[in-house]
Amino acid sequence: MKKLPSIKAMILAIIVISCIQFTANRITDITVLQPTAAFTTLGNTLLESIVVKTNLERENVDVLAVNDLSSLKQEIEIVKLATSSPVVVYDGLTREELIAKLNRNLTSDLTGYGESFANYAIAYGVDPYLALAITLHETGCTWNCSTLVKECNNVGGMKGSGCGAYGRFDSLDAGIEAMISNLSRNYVSKGLTTPEAIGPRYAMSDTWASKINNYIEKIRNS
Repeated sequence: MKKLPSIKAMILAIIVISCIQFTANRITDITVLQPTAAFTTLGNTLLESIVVKTNLERENVDVLAVNDLSSLKQEIEIVKLATSSPVVVYDGLTREELIAKLNRNLTSDLTGYGESFANYAIAYGVDPYLALAITLHETGCTWNCSTLVKECNNVGGMKGSGCGAYGRFDSLDAGIEAMISNLSRNYVSKGLTTPEAIGPRYAMSDTWASKINNYIEKIRNS
């Protein structure tokens, strides 16, 4: 006949099992050994319930982790899609497309300066076609840039000092920024955004606006 454990041993086993269950309730990822024949049937039942509870909690954590990873993956895909989508900056064009279009209209000393016109026009909130059209009209750079451009880096016919009655700038890039900044401060910010509105203050010619509009159309269709 199989010898049963003493009452003292059973009480000790129950105390140990209770301690394990108390710990398991607080540590969800605890590893509990499988019950052995050294315990009574009562002890085995308690241990089995602890093992089942721990396994269920681990499964819930795994499911939560999978859901979190799935959600994170979706967020990453959204960010990836947003960053890979082309950003339109003006007239349905991306920044690179706008630069390429402006460069197609820049010759002589201004060849390749489309990036400067695009960057400063976007930064100062000025129509890039308008800025370039004024430049082409004032400098003659469609054919050969004027002396004001070659010697003074002045691309807008701007008044100032350093070149007689006109402004001098350290570089063509600085001259382009100064011209576009001037358009932004003294015209666009005051609601003067078209050649017709800008003309009376910018030039003395009655035909200035129509000439600027012609350049704008040429740039747009290039």
